[in-house]
Amino acid sequence: MIKQTCIRQFADHQQIKKCKERIKTANKSFAQLSNILALTGNEVRLTILYLLEEEKELCPCDLADILGMSIPAISQHLRKLKDGNVVETRKEGQTIYYSLTQDNLKILRPFFKHINQQTQKLETA
Repeated sequence: MIKQTCIRQFADHQQIKKCKERIKTANKSFAQLSNILALTGNEVRLTILYLLEEEKELCPCDLADILGMSIPAISQHLRKLKDGNVVETRKEGQTIYYSLTQDNLKILRPFFKHINQQTQKLETA
């Protein structure tokens, strides 16, 4: 048992119970968002996701050319994003195209909107 050291005068047990229930209900969403934020905490991966949102899909060669990185380095980032279910693939001949999964696109879109707004401010300044 955890030793309680709080000095509050009154504990609102109803509030505490409601909060516990709310957290329990949202547990899957917390896990999903935490996973996405952990993966996007890397600037290169965040940039890749931004480009995939803007262009809908890109192959590793396109990303390597755009970002000035090697294809193996890009492929490592894409593998992590795919393992985290943030991106999905489509194969056309020998080429594999990457795109954002729809569930994660909904979560990431507000961040990309913020990036676009900041970029527009800088361009007009």
